[in-house]
Amino acid sequence: MKTENIDGLTLFEINLLIQQGARFVMFPNMMSKSKNSTIYFVRPEEKTFKYAIKHFLKNVANCWHTIPFRPLYVSKSLFYLAIGGQNYTHAVLADLKTI
Repeated sequence: MKTENIDGLTLFEINLLIQQGARFVMFPNMMSKSKNSTIYFVRPEEKTFKYAIKHFLKNVANCWHTIPFRPLYVSKSLFYLAIGGQNYTHAVLADLKTI
């Protein structure tokens, strides 16, 4: 699991930022077998759009090869763009505490 934007932060600082509204989000890659992509640490004052648009455009470009599932993949990717990604905060914190 690759996590971006936590360079130089301690577990205490990450917990403090999460209490202020930060979260870990992931934007799924609709065309890969594992459906996983990078998990981003989004600070309280940050917007997820700059991370989401990259994955949305990648999904739109890749899904044109699959004719019958095209509307499903595009709408699902647009859904995750609109809601700001899948929230993985509790799962990442559990992994960080075991390290």
